[in-house]
Amino acid sequence: MAPRLQLEKAAWRWVETVKPEEIRLEHIELAYRVNLPACKRATCRRNCKGNPNCLVGIGEQAWLGDIDENAFHNIDDPNSERRDKNTFVGLTNLGATCYVNTFLQVWFHNLELRRSLYQCHNSRAQEHNIESDYEPQSICEHLQYLFALLQNSNRKYIDPSGLVKALGLDTGQQQDAQEFSKLFLSLLEDTLSKQKSPNLQNVIQRQFCGQFSYVTVCNQCGRSSALPSRFYELELNIQGHKNLTECVTEFLKEEKLDGENRYFCESCQSKQSATRRIKLHNLPPTLNLQLMRFVFDRQTGHKKKLNTFISFPEQLDMGPFLEGKEDQKCVYELSAVLIHRGISAYSGHYIAHVKDARTGDWYKFNDEEIEKMEGKKLQLGTEEDIAETVKSQARKPKCSKGYHCSRNAYMLVYKVQEEENADPSMTNVEVPAFLQRLVDQDNHKFEEWCCEMADMRKQSVDKGKAKHEEVKELYELLPAKDGEPYEFIPLDWLKKWLEDSPSTTEIDNSLFLCSHGKLHPDKVADSKRVSLQAAQLLYDRYSGGPRLDGSSLCRECVSQRCRVLRLKNQLNEDFKEITNLVKRTLSGEGYWVSKSSLRSWRQLALEQLEEDEHETKHNNGQINGQGPHNNSKGRKGNEDEMKTFNEDIVCCHGGLSILETERKLVSSEVWTKLREYFPKAPEFTQNKESCQQCLTLEQEEKDNEAVSKMMALDQKNQLLNLFHEKNRPTLAKWPEDTDVLYIVPLYFVDEWRKFIRRPTKSSPVSNVGNTLLLCPHGGFMFTYDSLINGDAQHVALLWPSEWEVISRLFIVDQPISIHCFKQTTLSGPTTPYTTQPDLCWECRESFLFQQQRDLREYTQATIYIRKVLEDQRMIKEAAPELNASSSEAEEEKEEHPKMDGEGDPDFSQIMHAFSVAPFDQNLSIDGKSLTDDSATLGSLGVIPESIICLKADEPIADYDAMDDVYQGECCHLYLQYITLTLFKKR
Repeated sequence: MAPRLQLEKAAWRWVETVKPEEIRLEHIELAYRVNLPACKRATCRRNCKGNPNCLVGIGEQAWLGDIDENAFHNIDDPNSERRDKNTFVGLTNLGATCYVNTFLQVWFHNLELRRSLYQCHNSRAQEHNIESDYEPQSICEHLQYLFALLQNSNRKYIDPSGLVKALGLDTGQQQDAQEFSKLFLSLLEDTLSKQKSPNLQNVIQRQFCGQFSYVTVCNQCGRSSALPSRFYELELNIQGHKNLTECVTEFLKEEKLDGENRYFCESCQSKQSATRRIKLHNLPPTLNLQLMRFVFDRQTGHKKKLNTFISFPEQLDMGPFLEGKEDQKCVYELSAVLIHRGISAYSGHYIAHVKDARTGDWYKFNDEEIEKMEGKKLQLGTEEDIAETVKSQARKPKCSKGYHCSRNAYMLVYKVQEEENADPSMTNVEVPAFLQRLVDQDNHKFEEWCCEMADMRKQSVDKGKAKHEEVKELYELLPAKDGEPYEFIPLDWLKKWLEDSPSTTEIDNSLFLCSHGKLHPDKVADSKRVSLQAAQLLYDRYSGGPRLDGSSLCRECVSQRCRVLRLKNQLNEDFKEITNLVKRTLSGEGYWVSKSSLRSWRQLALEQLEEDEHETKHNNGQINGQGPHNNSKGRKGNEDEMKTFNEDIVCCHGGLSILETERKLVSSEVWTKLREYFPKAPEFTQNKESCQQCLTLEQEEKDNEAVSKMMALDQKNQLLNLFHEKNRPTLAKWPEDTDVLYIVPLYFVDEWRKFIRRPTKSSPVSNVGNTLLLCPHGGFMFTYDSLINGDAQHVALLWPSEWEVISRLFIVDQPISIHCFKQTTLSGPTTPYTTQPDLCWECRESFLFQQQRDLREYTQATIYIRKVLEDQRMIKEAAPELNASSSEAEEEKEEHPKMDGEGDPDFSQIMHAFSVAPFDQNLSIDGKSLTDDSATLGSLGVIPESIICLKADEPIADYDAMDDVYQGECCHLYLQYITLTLFKKR
């Protein structure tokens, strides 16, 4: 079928030979495209919107072929949420809580910890009424319930949001996983310490706590001192190492204390060189080894991840590292590996590989997804070991049998090796009855949900099958045969009906009506012609209206469109004829026509014809997305924007404009043709006189301009020096021939000069507003000294002779003068100055206070930072917002004022400009250190253009201390209303 525009043109091609009064039924049916051939499904790819008989591609394809029951619903099989037999339960990722899920799975598989948690007293759970939902309160209660669900729930995965909320974690922000492990175990230990049973009070210590001591030996006297300490995990540096043994060895290696880091020996009673090392004494049953992958980068001031390959064994012998206690079990087996995928320390994904203590099988826990490894072997896989976006990929080293290698493992969990004849019951942990009752309640809710989802799926399928039969029956009846009754149905409604949309309501044809209550010709493209039988069935089932049958074709609209199209076709010929007629010499009576309208009459005529087309649209419908009210409003707006033909020579009084240069006389023949297109255009014959009111106003305006020019010339001659700014008095050098000067606002003088320069364009000045310079009490706001030092920019000084002229020509609300009195005293001649009115000291002080306050309150300003280099005795200055580091040989750099929205400077920007980490920055202004965390810049005297001095501490190599500072403090330099927080070196 031809495109829509071609169908539109073909439907109205007959207007070229048929006049409006000659229209017959066949022309009306052509306009409504009643007899266009219907499209066939095999040949038409998509629906032809210009053809009301095309019923292809409106959504019928989904119903006429083979039907899949799954197409009748969007409900997943509830059994896909069911836990498979002999599998573990996953945990839902709440946004950025994958790091929490990995630790929960590792702790769940610690059978001793799980067994101990089950034994904790929980009166709330034991007394809970199963008719309501159980809501744990304490951390211990949450963990109890969560572990019970992980053990016996029927769900494939469960939601840990209760525990996460109780911990106060932000689900949208990823926290430091290693720090979370420490804090959670500490919190759990504190919670369990409140239990009555001693075994429960010490379960965290028994499972995870070991002992070591810091041993220091004096090189002078040989005295040895030991500082015992407990640990719950060993933090191992991996930088520069290839395997776990090297990391542990470095952790225990001897450290020399000399120079400024010497040790104070109690025996020697002085600082002496010494050695220090860590000695391991006791190891816990569960040994947590933290691989320090996330370290502080001094260059960037942020944490970074070390993607170093580290090899670690499945069986770890810690005997060589222990001091004494040879009877202690020292052989450990790998039980869990925690993985961080990603190259950044602030993003990525956490997963856990955990060994089942009962079967020895390895599982990969990835939030909701759990995968069992084949062959009871740990398989880290390439997705855990390779950071895809790292530019330089280091080749993975070969691992010996019994060893694994990873660049993403950040925590290793080892458990002490059990004897082969160990009690099998130790691997069997039963859920207590009071917790199992809660798990059964949750399982019951899950089963009810599964049944509800299954019923909904069945209802949707049954409804779909019924709709399938309905569509098959009705679609065959839709096409209207030639010569048989028919009706028009909206295309959008048919599509929604075939889509089985819930929004399918009754059939609404009201939007398709013209102003005559019939089908508008423009709406044929958005409707379909269907058989009367099919229409009757649709209206019986869905109701609606008004119904549009063969009698709804509008003759009036077709006739009006015919007239408009014929005029459009005639427009070009008339344009040529009128152009030639205007060039001829006028003979006989003529008519006044606007020159601008005459130049653009063809465009105006085209717009008028299109406007006539809009008038055929009804008052109740909606055409082109706008209702009739909106259309009329839009048309009115267009008329306001561009006047109709000849209206621009109509004056405001409705008469002929007095501007003869904007109009032209045309012949009556030209005017007759123009009136065909603009029947409502204003008509002015050649003898029509211009508007008398406009002529009178024009003469008055000319008279007023003459008066203004005379007034300006008179005032200029009387105040010539003031106008040209010549021979002006100054306060710094008081004139000798007068003891009084007068003051007026500078604004008055500026406005007066504007009037003198352009008297016809500017309004004359009538009064002097001196009250602007006075306070509410009527006192003067400026002193003689303040006027000399800058306040004179607001005022103008006048000679007494000039003041006499000003007083005569203008209305003065309050004279202001300054007097000079020359006196001779014992100490010599003095010259006091006074003002009239007198100075108001109270308002003057308030004014000065407000000035200082405004100076200290700002939101965007320039503040400079200077770095003091003591050894080279030079100062380097840089803009706080510099992004690149500056070298020490750079010249001073000035900061350009920041634009709104660029953000405030902060200490990280200072760090980038000077390569000084935040905790090494000591800031001061005018010798005063900026150390008050609660102070604002204004209270510290930091005003725009201030210079803050930066002195850098010596760099330190204690990466742990740097990491603590980075984690514990954050620093931003804000401008006014924002707290200034300063880093202090620990």
